[in-house]
Amino acid sequence: MVRRVRAGLGMGCVVLGLAPALALAQATRPAVPPPRAAAPDPAFEAAKAAYEALPEAERKALQDALVWTGDSNAVVTGTFGKRTYDALNAYRARTGGGGGLLDATGRAGLLKAGAAARAAAGFLIKPDPGSGTVLGLPERLLPKRGAIPGGTRWQSADGRITVETKSFAPGETSLEAMFARLTAPTPERRVTYKLQRPDFLVVTAETPAGKSYIRYSAGEAGLRGLTLGYDKVLSETFDRLVIAIANSFVPFPDAAPAAPVARAAPIPPPLIDRPAAPFATGLLVAPGRVLTSAAALDGCAIPRVNGGAARIAMRDGGLMLLDVSGPSKSGAPPALQGAGATASGSVLVMGAEGNGAVAAAPGFLASDGRIEAPLQPGAGGAPILDASGALSGLVASYPSAPRKVAGVVLPARYGTVAADRIGAFLTSAGVTTATAGSSTSGTVVARLAGAVVGITCQP
Repeated sequence: MVRRVRAGLGMGCVVLGLAPALALAQATRPAVPPPRAAAPDPAFEAAKAAYEALPEAERKALQDALVWTGDSNAVVTGTFGKRTYDALNAYRARTGGGGGLLDATGRAGLLKAGAAARAAAGFLIKPDPGSGTVLGLPERLLPKRGAIPGGTRWQSADGRITVETKSFAPGETSLEAMFARLTAPTPERRVTYKLQRPDFLVVTAETPAGKSYIRYSAGEAGLRGLTLGYDKVLSETFDRLVIAIANSFVPFPDAAPAAPVARAAPIPPPLIDRPAAPFATGLLVAPGRVLTSAAALDGCAIPRVNGGAARIAMRDGGLMLLDVSGPSKSGAPPALQGAGATASGSVLVMGAEGNGAVAAAPGFLASDGRIEAPLQPGAGGAPILDASGALSGLVASYPSAPRKVAGVVLPARYGTVAADRIGAFLTSAGVTTATAGSSTSGTVVARLAGAVVGITCQP
């Protein structure tokens, strides 16, 4: 039997809950001289200066990694405070951390540890067409997926974890009405934290057996929300994933048109397995022109894209450019790395899945040009994007027999085709590229998903 819970994990609720009591105590306490300000902590100030000197994308990546290593339960903001400082010290004390707290060696070790933890959970960031949102999910824990009116539902195989997205058209309901409904007292459910602002709300609660986290945001496209529910016995492992999912959630992605909201079916369709993966992944770099890795299409006599035949227009230096027929997807191809861009570090790999879906897998691009990531079949030729959304390379190929444990593909290292080779190749083919600007993981995925296509192979 599937148990459905509607409650969650609250961050910062201790401080908010104590505020009224503190205010009353201070009002009735006799006046005393203000305490002398504590002297600045030199170690804290040095760490803050080193942290704030980093690019915003790397600051956020470090905080995200601390969530995944279990040393932080805070929202990723990119700003430095005591919680980030304590989390960095906890990570270093627990691991013995090579290098300094925030020097290049220490940062690389932390980012790699975070990427390994994400990979172990199969955490992927991808658009959800059912609600128009973008979110990250631990897909190995949630193999069941099905459509619901206005959104999508994911579940664990045993039904003890449920994640849902939901959207409402403008005028269909309001943030105030949603907040009142979610915070209404019931005998079985205790609200543990509630927060309402003009453009969003967060409600967490518990039942005797379960916990959940609910978040809704309001915008011009209406209301869009996220609900996570899970058994309390899973808290030790899933609480951390709740934070990661909440941090990844983008209710209104930039440049991502809202998906139409289905209202007709009163009963959700059955949960279904994922469709088969394509043979390889390609990147739409110009109308009717798809870039991929030549090695990814070894053994494919007749490639096809979007159901139409594809002709090899150019092949050189491990790269292939296809001329495609049939309907074309819409999406902005990523810019190439600019001069002086980092050639290694945390990246996203956007691989095509069945039925036109796209999944973004976190990875770590090493200085030797190889990438470590939890890739799935069909990832050969997939674009590798840095934190700003710039193209850092392509996955060269995916093994025909990947290593598996209990049917799950293990994270591994893959060869890549570097960005400088791609730039020269596209220039010779008459395809122009642009310079990337700064962005976030959610907006990068939403903006580029339409440019990533699956390549099938006709025998």
